[in-house]
Amino acid sequence: MATVPNEVPHLSVEDFFAPPVRIGASLSPDGARIAFLAPWRDRLNVWVQETGSDDEARCVTADDNRSVHVYHWTDDPRWLLYEQDGDGDENWHIYRVDLEDPEGRAVDLTPFPGATAVGFEMTASRPGKALLHLNHRNPVEFDLYEADIATGELMMLAQNPGRIAGLMHTPRGDLYAQIWTPDGGIELVECDTVTGERRPVATFDGADYPLGIAPFQLTPDGTGVWAGSNRDSDTTRLVRLDLATGEETEVDSHPHLDLDTRSSVFPTLPSPLILDRGTGELLGVRYLGERQVLHAVDPHFATVLKNLEKLSDGDLAAVSSDRSGERWVVSFTHDRDPGVTYLYEHSTGRSRLLFRPFPHLDPAALAPMKPVTITSRDGLALPSYLTLPVGVEPTGLPMVLLVHGGPWHRDNWKFDPTAQFLANRGYAVLQVNFRGSTGFGKSFLKAGIGELAGKMHDDLIDAVEWAVDEGYADRDRVAIFGGSYGGYATLVGVSFTPDVFAAAVDFCGISNLVTFLRTVPDFVKPQLFNNWYLYAGNPDDPAQEADLSARSPISRVDRIRTPLMVVQGGNDVRVVKAESDQIVEALRARGVEVEYMVKENEGHGFVNPENNIDMYRMADRFLARHLMGRPDTA
Repeated sequence: MATVPNEVPHLSVEDFFAPPVRIGASLSPDGARIAFLAPWRDRLNVWVQETGSDDEARCVTADDNRSVHVYHWTDDPRWLLYEQDGDGDENWHIYRVDLEDPEGRAVDLTPFPGATAVGFEMTASRPGKALLHLNHRNPVEFDLYEADIATGELMMLAQNPGRIAGLMHTPRGDLYAQIWTPDGGIELVECDTVTGERRPVATFDGADYPLGIAPFQLTPDGTGVWAGSNRDSDTTRLVRLDLATGEETEVDSHPHLDLDTRSSVFPTLPSPLILDRGTGELLGVRYLGERQVLHAVDPHFATVLKNLEKLSDGDLAAVSSDRSGERWVVSFTHDRDPGVTYLYEHSTGRSRLLFRPFPHLDPAALAPMKPVTITSRDGLALPSYLTLPVGVEPTGLPMVLLVHGGPWHRDNWKFDPTAQFLANRGYAVLQVNFRGSTGFGKSFLKAGIGELAGKMHDDLIDAVEWAVDEGYADRDRVAIFGGSYGGYATLVGVSFTPDVFAAAVDFCGISNLVTFLRTVPDFVKPQLFNNWYLYAGNPDDPAQEADLSARSPISRVDRIRTPLMVVQGGNDVRVVKAESDQIVEALRARGVEVEYMVKENEGHGFVNPENNIDMYRMADRFLARHLMGRPDTA
């Protein structure tokens, strides 16, 4: 690490939100090439370079409309696949690139307008094939398909008969399904592909799995599943579920921490399971507390891991190797040195720095992200993170409460560009894992049931009081800023507790829980029993509809007097634009200050860098005006 500079530079919005120079590297299965994401025409695209060569990398995708974030090597290094939607509409398609034909165009393997592909998976037992779920037959039902990568042929393996959460096909041709039961439970059954009869295998309490069972990974021999289970325990551990008997056998666990299952929400994050590139066998398991804990369950990987962890004082993030386990490409999670990426050769022990995604950011000029624990008014420990500006006395600061989405997500130790941007402007930044956040045990998760705009919000207010009492924050200069559920929490903050915040930024937040739940995509609705209907309420029930209305910021719009900034994607299918329109129109009718930004080519969260830069420039000026910060003057 560099030494702390005498004067911390005032960085521009572009310094934090322009595209990285390179990110997301992975090794081809034969170890001959490295792929990564880098800008082409101001959009992230996939580039490929020979391993160990000084030859220039070659851009192999050509999307100048929207950045690519997820790509896959196939077992044949000729073919590379990537995922893309249209302007944030979340209709994901799978595209194939032929690396032996530099002039060839990408081929859409799922060419169905309005449909989306989910659950994409390649297994060692089926070379040249990929499994995926498609809803082009019926928007509400995802059928299971196998794609031949070389020919592009799609073959339906099983049609979804309805209320199926997911279909799984074993190497022997057996078919299994996860079924949503009417009461919100999850039942795993084996389906006879000839008669359609179902044999029960296992059942799960859906209330314990608001986002489904994760991970849920077929073992290489096809006789079992590696699953994240909290059956008869508070924490989520890794078990092997026997598909013949339904019995669970523990594979690995941590005495205090949950498996890190964030990738089930954000596919760009690393999976909790590290698997052998050639065989699919389990190598390592990730857990997440204040920092990551990684257990090696394979002796060879244990020796590799010991050397990999010497490369950075961050947490090991993305991991890829060749089939032999000799060459590895790895990146690291770090609060001030984000995404640093190395090539490692195990036989020699040699490593080589490949790149830093943001080489213009001096780690010494960035703010450490400090884990803190805050006690709520009813005695619940709230795992949180405090980021304080560098080179400033940490007392009486303007502060931004940064609220995560979900709510079934969590904050963690990492490089957070929003937090770093705010700290660079002189704000303290507090991120709170309020009750209902995932990753802190089943009881902490279920403590959020029925507590939207209740104890979940009390936790945020208690955190503000903690920061004031500890001397970090100036009570009169506290803002709240959040996206998705965090946007809802922001609107709750200014409508339910209007005296707490001096300013608020809502990014694609819910203003009316009733209209939100009635406008989510149809294929999502069967899953709502385990999450939104359980935690908040079902609008089809009149009593619950009334309670949802009472917990909605729109119901208290007459109490809002806090200056508010609202940001929305025009193509958002999760929190539709009407959610922002109705709160903005109601406030403007009352003469309350509200700044409103809509980007028509974005969905639930912004992808295009110019849109993020516009948003944060606007937020920069807005927060400075109301918290007396120091905005970018360039």
